[in-house]
Parts: sequence; structure tokens; C-alpha cells
Amino acid sequence: MAAAKDVSKRKSAKTPVPDRARETSAEDAPNPVWFKPVMFGFMLLGLIWLVVFYITSGSMNLPIPALGQNNIWVGFGFVLIGFLMTTRWR
Repeated sequence: MAAAKDVSKRKSAKTPVPDRARETSAEDAPNPVWFKPVMFGFMLLGLIWLVVFYITSGSMNLPIPALGQNNIWVGFGFVLIGFLMTTRWR
């Protein structure tokens, strides 16, 4: 009987134990395909918004003339959304 116990101990020592630390969760999943283009799109849209505002601020005050100087906040808002998305990029 003692030999049978030794064999079972050796067998159980050889069986692999699943590693629970390697299981992927929803947080570790890669981003969807659309995430990176949207992220860079927000950053580029904000940059273009700011450039258009500065170029036309003397004459037409584009992109939205009614906003006036608040166009700067809109442009920085778009850039900020893009940069905040970079924190979730995997």
C-alpha cells in the first residue's frame, strides 16, 4: 500500500496545474479596430481646428464665427479627447 501512495503522489505532482494568473479579462483585451483611427482623428481634428482659427482670426474668425475666441477651447477639447483615449490604448 505504501508503494501505491508513493505512485499517486508522484503522478499528482506531474499533472500541470492551470495558471489562473494568465487568464485574460475584458480589461486586457485589445482595442477594437476603430479605436486608433478615432483617437488620432480627434487629435488631428483639434489641431486643424486650432490652425484654421489662428489663420482666419484676423478676417473671418472661422471655424465658427459666433464662438469667437472660444474656438480655442473647442480645438483643445478635441485634442484632449484624443489624448485621453491614449490612456486606454493597448
